Amino acid sequence: MTFKSMESWCAACVEKKQTLFESLIADETAESGATREKAENDMKHLWGVMKSAAENYKPDLRSASGLSGGDAALYESYTKKGDALIGPFVSSVMYYALATAESNACMKRIVAAPTAGSCGVLPAVLIPYAKRFGTTDEKIAEALFVAAGIGGVIADRASISGAECGCQAEIGAASAMASGALVYLQGGSAEQVCAAVAISLKSLLGLVCDPVAGLVEVPCIKRNVIGAVNAVTAADMALSGIKSRIPADEVIDAMKSVGRAMPESLRETAEGGLAATETAKDIAKSLS
Repeated sequence: MTFKSMESWCAACVEKKQTLFESLIADETAESGATREKAENDMKHLWGVMKSAAENYKPDLRSASGLSGGDAALYESYTKKGDALIGPFVSSVMYYALATAESNACMKRIVAAPTAGSCGVLPAVLIPYAKRFGTTDEKIAEALFVAAGIGGVIADRASISGAECGCQAEIGAASAMASGALVYLQGGSAEQVCAAVAISLKSLLGLVCDPVAGLVEVPCIKRNVIGAVNAVTAADMALSGIKSRIPADEVIDAMKSVGRAMPESLRETAEGGLAATETAKDIAKSLS
C-alpha cells in the first residue's frame, strides 16, 4: 500500500471523487502491476480463510502449552443461556475473537491481520457483520482493502510489531483496521473512517506486550476480544458524528513515540508486566 498517511489517502479520494476502496485499489494495482480482478480475488481468498478459521474452531482443541483452548466454547455456552450483559452482535464479536485467536495458539491456519497475535480482531467484527446484514463477499473484500490500507499507514508511520512498540502496535493497529472497515461498510465517509481509526487506536495507547512464557497466548488471546469490541464502539462513535480532537495520523505518530519510550521488558521480551508475575514465572518454569 503506497499511502503514507490517512490525510493523503483521504485527499486523494476527494481529488478523484473516489471511495477509500476505489482510491486504494487503483493505487495498489498501479504499483504492483496486478489486475484488479486478481487483487480482489486474492482478498476474497483471505476472507475465506478467516471464515474457515472461525468456523472450524474445535472446543476440545488445546495448545501445546495447555494454556489455551476451550474459552470460545465456554463463552458461547454462556451467551446461549441468555445471561450475557451485552447484546447478540457484540457477543458474537467476542466469540469469534476468542475462537480465531485460540485457533492461532493451537497452530491452525489464520490470517495475520496485521499480525498472528492480533489475528482475531478483524474476523471477529466482519463475520458477525456479514451474517447480520447479509453482506456479500465482494463488499467484505472491499472493507478488507480499506483495513489493509489503514494497517499500511500504521506500519509505515509507526509499527505493527509488539517487539518494537508493544501490543498497542498489534492489537491497537488491528482494532483501528477493524473499526475503519466497519465504518466503511456502514457507508461512512472517509473523514468518519479516520475518526474511527483515531478513536480506536488512542483508546489502546500504551498497551504493553508482555506474553507469559514468551507465548502468544496469555494475555494475547483475550486482548483480541478487547481490540474487537473497542473497534465496534469506536466505529459507532465515529458514525454518530463524534470526531477525534487529535487527527488519525498524529495518533499513529503518538503511538510510535509511546512505543519507543517503553522499556524492553514491555516489548515482547516476557520480562515485564504480566510475564513478570509470580504465577507467570511458575508457568514459564513448568513449561521449560
